[in-house]
Amino acid sequence: MALHKRKILTIIPARGGSKGLPKKNIKLLLGRPLIAYTIKQALNSRFPDKVIVSTDSKEIAKISKKYGAEVPFLRPKKFAQDTSPSIDVIIHALDWLKKKRKEKFDILVLLEPTSPLRKDDDIDNAIQLFVKNINRADSLVGIGEINSDTEHPYGIKKIENGYVKSFIKHKRFNQRQQLPKVYSVYGGIYISTPDKLRKHRTFYQKRTIPYLLQPWQNYEIDDIYDFICVEAILKHRLNKKI
Repeated sequence: MALHKRKILTIIPARGGSKGLPKKNIKLLLGRPLIAYTIKQALNSRFPDKVIVSTDSKEIAKISKKYGAEVPFLRPKKFAQDTSPSIDVIIHALDWLKKKRKEKFDILVLLEPTSPLRKDDDIDNAIQLFVKNINRADSLVGIGEINSDTEHPYGIKKIENGYVKSFIKHKRFNQRQQLPKVYSVYGGIYISTPDKLRKHRTFYQKRTIPYLLQPWQNYEIDDIYDFICVEAILKHRLNKKI
């Protein structure tokens, strides 16, 4: 169901090739393919008019269809390389739907399948937040506060002439609570208008608003260790029923 008569498209990009963790998008996670979690979350959202998977893989396409997503095309190889920018994948999908299906959309939601740790209401809440602020915002990204001393920019080090030095010069802080608040981008959700995406070719625009996520959601699966962490978190949440 469109929100305030705006047509909303959700894209789930899932490339077949993966060097860090082969076939990670369809690797079984607690008995289900990884991509199935994001597809289910997208389909459970009240607002998107269409949920599609953009992939170059027939195997991923087959599995995606099984779990309810549309796969209207197989992504051209030139948009499925290690170096292929995500924005090109999005624009290709928008152009294909416009040309082949005569479909145009007012809002674009991007969900990375490698970041499945979304709460049940995250997608709806993020879309509502974006639409509520659409007159003053062109995009939205999911972010989370950095609470770790070692991950905070003031805690990051570099090696200079063989010695460990602070990467950023700053005044000394005795307690973590005194550090200025900083945030890390989580891969859970990105939203923008198609026009602004085409113009800026990024979700990080001049008027990008945040959607705050919790620290446990900050996992993007790139290798087996990320996968193990995400699996443990999902198992914990299922056991706790939260």
